[in-house]
Amino acid sequence: MFNYVKNSLSKLIKSRLIVLVVLFALLAGILIQRLYTMQIINGEKYLTDFTMQIKKETTLKSTRGNIYDRDGNAVAYNKLAYNVTYEDVGSYDTTRERNLAMNGSLYQIMKVIEDGGDQVYTNYAIDIGSNGQYEFTREGFNLLRFRADIFGYADTEDLKTDERNCTAEEMMQTLSTKKWYGIDLSVYTEEELQEYGLPSSFTKEEQLKLTALRSAVAQNSYQKYVTTTIAKDISKDTVAVIMENKDRYPGVDVEEDSIRVYEDGLYMAPLIGYTGQVSAEELEELNGENGNGQYSSSDIVGKSGLEKYFEKELRGQNGTKTVYVDNLGKVLKEDSEVAPQAGNDIHLTIDRNLQIAVYKILEQYIAGIVYNKIFDAEKFDKDSISSEDDILIPIYDVYYSLFENNVLDADHLASDDASDNEKRIYSEFQSREEEIFSEIRGQMTSSSATAYQDLSEEMQVYESFIVDDVLIEGTEVLDKDKIDTNDEMWTKWSNDGSVSLNEFLSYAISKNWIDITKVNSDTTYLDTSEITGALADYVTDYLSKSDAFSRQVYKYMIQNYQISGKDICLLLFDQGILKMNEEDYSALENGAVSAYDFIMAKIYSLEITPAMLALEPCTGSAVITDPDNGDVLACVTYPGYDNNRLANNMDDDYFYKLNSDKSSPFYNKATQEVTAPGSTFKIVAATAGVMEGVVGAYDTINCTGKFQLIPPDVNCWIYSERYKSGSHGPLTLSQAITESCNFYFNTVGYMLGKTSDFTNLTPETDADGNVVQSSTYNDAQAISTLTKYAAMYGFDANTGIEIDETAPHVSTADGARTAMGQAGNTFTTSQLSRYAATIANNGTCYDLTLLDRITDSDNNTLEEPEPVVHSTVDLSSDLWDVIHSGMNGVYQNNAAFTDIKSSFNMAGKTGTAQENQDKPNHALFIGYAPYDTPEIAMAVRITNGYSSTNAASVAKDIVSYYFKLKDESDIITNTAANVNVSNSFAD
Repeated sequence: MFNYVKNSLSKLIKSRLIVLVVLFALLAGILIQRLYTMQIINGEKYLTDFTMQIKKETTLKSTRGNIYDRDGNAVAYNKLAYNVTYEDVGSYDTTRERNLAMNGSLYQIMKVIEDGGDQVYTNYAIDIGSNGQYEFTREGFNLLRFRADIFGYADTEDLKTDERNCTAEEMMQTLSTKKWYGIDLSVYTEEELQEYGLPSSFTKEEQLKLTALRSAVAQNSYQKYVTTTIAKDISKDTVAVIMENKDRYPGVDVEEDSIRVYEDGLYMAPLIGYTGQVSAEELEELNGENGNGQYSSSDIVGKSGLEKYFEKELRGQNGTKTVYVDNLGKVLKEDSEVAPQAGNDIHLTIDRNLQIAVYKILEQYIAGIVYNKIFDAEKFDKDSISSEDDILIPIYDVYYSLFENNVLDADHLASDDASDNEKRIYSEFQSREEEIFSEIRGQMTSSSATAYQDLSEEMQVYESFIVDDVLIEGTEVLDKDKIDTNDEMWTKWSNDGSVSLNEFLSYAISKNWIDITKVNSDTTYLDTSEITGALADYVTDYLSKSDAFSRQVYKYMIQNYQISGKDICLLLFDQGILKMNEEDYSALENGAVSAYDFIMAKIYSLEITPAMLALEPCTGSAVITDPDNGDVLACVTYPGYDNNRLANNMDDDYFYKLNSDKSSPFYNKATQEVTAPGSTFKIVAATAGVMEGVVGAYDTINCTGKFQLIPPDVNCWIYSERYKSGSHGPLTLSQAITESCNFYFNTVGYMLGKTSDFTNLTPETDADGNVVQSSTYNDAQAISTLTKYAAMYGFDANTGIEIDETAPHVSTADGARTAMGQAGNTFTTSQLSRYAATIANNGTCYDLTLLDRITDSDNNTLEEPEPVVHSTVDLSSDLWDVIHSGMNGVYQNNAAFTDIKSSFNMAGKTGTAQENQDKPNHALFIGYAPYDTPEIAMAVRITNGYSSTNAASVAKDIVSYYFKLKDESDIITNTAANVNVSNSFAD
């Protein structure tokens, strides 16, 4: 037995099998040892080494440069802020799981943000309209680009027809489906909703916010590890809640960022502008020629003003940072970093304190004019007056303007938190609206409807609104391209109103002017009466959702005493327009103070401003420059706006309010609004007359009061049509400037057009004795000459100011009227200020500039522009003395300067410009100070400001402030100024 075992072992050892067994055993041992080392001893190290293979490159945003005034005061700068970002870090087996997880995570963090008093950031092109339906907030290329981004196209041309034309409602429905973002919660089980922290249903607003967030995340889905900002500038409390519960919100983080802050926004905004997220159009432009593709769709750029003009200087250069992260996005190791480069700083020529003071002075005088023109009446009949001087503002226009200009929020009257006063007014409004709708239905459907001309004024307004604003412009149901404007029926409707609305619509249907398919898709068997019935339902439904129509209803409810002045005053308190004052509220309620007296007191105290009322006048401007170099010291437009509410996370409601504001705060009255210059233009005519040799500096022209050489006659301001008399008599050039004699400058303009015998001022008449244009007068010659000298004063081009400016325009006809500043002359206040500066420095016309210098972030000067000479006016010193003397005479003779002229001397020229006989004239003043050695030149304009004396009064207070002629408290009173409301041409 032993030998058998021994022999077997011997054979086994000698066999090849044992060699293989030993070999495999050895290899297995080595493998086990290596696995033990890797997993047990060095497992954590190898795991770290593996996860560090995920490489992530992020952008380090640069800091935008600051903007300073001439004294180094920051007017635009950056403040540290905290943003909430989101990155999709999940791994999903199905689209359903992905939608549930992402929607749940975003919904929960959205609630955390809103519970902390902050808002999610959604730069989305869809909003909820006043009718409760989704609507697009962009148009044109920006809307097309939005559609393409949503549906995943690089080029807008790739959009399919339904994608290109779908409504906002249809887009929201599509995006809510399970194929897209799965926001329609009805497709999920109750267990799924609970598991992922979702409610049983979303409100319309929640659905919009979540769709916007999902869309924003989707825009970055093609870039791995790129985060999406979902909230900006959150509070520290919200930061704390998120960071303490970060594990509950995968992919959510809080990052440091900066937001743009504007000092004294109300006064500086029209100059500085504001920043915001780049639009598709802006992105294309910025990344175009020489843009090098450095901008991305999430970048913040200058949207208007100097922020936009100096975008490339302010922007800076982004940096990059490369890190290694784990599969949850946690940073494990930093690899490399290229630091961002801060933007350059812009230093302005603007004096911030002067800018603010001029704004307040303008507001005080505009308020003073309004205050003095209001009277206690329901209406004012402009047809009963003989002069614009007599135009008054009835108090009921003031009441209604608070609704019309959206100072009072009509929608809030129907809100859950409305006051009892608001609810009562809204109930009365609803009742009145139903009455109106009933009457409108009758007028649209009844064959015996009343002719338009026989309706009340109120119903005429409603019917005009229906045809013009609803059927033609609003819905295009009535196709204006198909309307035959020569058709007798159209003439009867649009001109004399001798037909009813039913007659007109019935005829329009028969002529196929109306596209009834937009009202009712099934029109096969409808007759005319059925179509007008369907149209009436369609129109009344449209009107019930129209804010513009509602405002008209409120207007007539006020005029018909269904809403009282007291009701309006109480609403100002109810809606927080005025700070609650129990004493004032009670006095209004019990009748101790009348609505008229209350409103007048609030206008006087500037608690209700001219901008809020948007009645004429409600706007003004002033531009103050250094005549030695073109530096702009102040460029003021009234009213302004708060650009802090438009930058960073835009306040959409505020933007909409500004955009619809009747006082047009986005329209810069200093650089964009153009009006006739009035008599301020007479210096151009004076220069042309002397330099062309048609009049000597010391020659006299005899003003007879009525210029009759070119029909129709032109009255000098001193001439009374009532008494058929009034004249200046013989005047030299200097005297004519001081007296602002229209006759003198009409005559100069006329003589500039004479082709021969220019001293012959005898009127030529026809066979009937009527004055006709002289055969030796060439109007084109007069205009050409005046245009040549206007160009010397800078009226041939924009001023060079670094914000949007409307081009100047010199009249192209009627030399006699052009010479006195009327006809077709139109200039901005900035252009008039450059003109004044050119006069002040004896003929050097500098381009205007807002830029003092550009520095880097370490305050090293990079650019310091030199003054740019646009043109020169080469006159003898004697002629300049004559012009200056005449302008000094304006100052000495004008009552506006009475309280400073004894201790201070300056020069100026007033102007009153008539452009519309139904509105007050424009008030203008140009000037410079001090008289002997000018330090500032200025132009002031109050649009529809009645009298040039009002503009001169503004100039007087500006000079008093700048040269410290009075205490600031005596100038800036924060109350309506005591003004001259005369509308006469005494300038």
